[in-house]
Amino acid sequence: MDDDTDNHPETEDHAVVLGAGLAGLLAARVLARRFARVTVVERDELSDAGPAFRPGVPQSRHVHVLWARGLELMEGLLPGVTRELLAAGAALMESPRDFLWLSPADWFHPVPGSRILVGSRELIDWTVRREVLRDDRIRVRSGSLVIGLVPGPDGRSVVGVRLREGGPLPARFVVDATGRTSRTPAWLSALGHAAPATTRYDSRLGYTSRYYEIPSDPSRRWQGMYVQGRPDSPRGGVLVPLDDGRWLATLIGNGEHAPPTGDEEFLEFARSLRSPALYDALRDAEPLSSATGFRNTANERRHYERLDRWPTGFVVLGDAACRFNPVYGHGMTVAALAADALAAATRGLAPREIAVAARRIQRRTAAAADVAWQIATSEDMRYPETEGPPPDRATKALQRYMSRVIVGANTDPAISRPFFGVLSLSASPNTLLHPATVIRVLSKWRLPTAPVASDYPAHHHGPPDSRALPERSARAHEDRPDGNR
Repeated sequence: MDDDTDNHPETEDHAVVLGAGLAGLLAARVLARRFARVTVVERDELSDAGPAFRPGVPQSRHVHVLWARGLELMEGLLPGVTRELLAAGAALMESPRDFLWLSPADWFHPVPGSRILVGSRELIDWTVRREVLRDDRIRVRSGSLVIGLVPGPDGRSVVGVRLREGGPLPARFVVDATGRTSRTPAWLSALGHAAPATTRYDSRLGYTSRYYEIPSDPSRRWQGMYVQGRPDSPRGGVLVPLDDGRWLATLIGNGEHAPPTGDEEFLEFARSLRSPALYDALRDAEPLSSATGFRNTANERRHYERLDRWPTGFVVLGDAACRFNPVYGHGMTVAALAADALAAATRGLAPREIAVAARRIQRRTAAAADVAWQIATSEDMRYPETEGPPPDRATKALQRYMSRVIVGANTDPAISRPFFGVLSLSASPNTLLHPATVIRVLSKWRLPTAPVASDYPAHHHGPPDSRALPERSARAHEDRPDGNR
């Protein structure tokens, strides 16, 4: 995989992408349509042997999902990648039909929703990297640390990157997709540019995950499980199947409710959730790993698109520009949306024209994160622990409306379709503001005056089939006065 050749003196037809994560790989695929050569520079050593953990993606040991829109865009860039992912052990599931899913309101019924692809992050990245590198124009230079940008003679352009070992690597166009550890603010400052303004919301969410062997149970008719937390009970958990007969269980909590990282405490935390369903699924399962924690979950947006001055030949995308609380599962799909925006912004342009258009490209790729940012931040602002700008009147009104949307989406196909269309980033948020939808939500679906019972019927020996949940849930919220959860 590595490109161990000498530095290329010519830059006209050469693009450099920093970071071999999903955002970087998809960007490289797009740029290979416009440039004769694309070099992906990655700090970690990458293995050809198969999926493997690497330090640059510390969140990979926790549940990852790729929503329908992200999978569709990836398939467009890499025809056949869905087939390869499934062959490698990923699974296509219908959400919420294939899940036992307790929303903040109640259990989801088997309503129409969205397809999702579930697989380990290591498997997804490895499969995508293998497919991207089928293009001979793309090479990966792994084990290489970038320490800065190379300015052009005019001081207003970027014409390459500086490596800790090996000197400068010239390029007509450079993309920073190094994720959460991006050093671009410091690099821009070294070139005389201002640092971007940053907006940050931190709900102090923590993850702890553990792998289990899937126990044999012929009566189990669900494939995954999601017990959501909410502000008055900020603990949750997710359980999904992976390759090789494994479950990945991820426990979730905000602030002082962050899940412990000790093996002994893992099950006890699962037992404390709003429903015992996840605990019951895990209590007799065989652990295959120790528990692993992750705490770096803040929403953070660096507003490069707002800077008055921007160097030609340089763009920042992916988590390096905007990262989200991972509980909403949008990171990989936004990476695909950014690649799609990059493709649209560079279509028909020659390499020199792409470099000159960098500022416009930066704004266009930044906009690809807008909907996911709105979803993540407006939901995180519900939690009193959240650090960040307080919600304004419009956000509070939207939160109240969305609480009723979720109640309806649990059982009403007319609400679940647009709800999951927006959640999967396949449809505009305005879909939920269509007059017919608003009238249906406000006239039929109201918030419960008291918490709805979360336990499944006691006669079940394990979590019930979501297709068999009692009709009580469908009727419990109709024609009730409005109120807070």
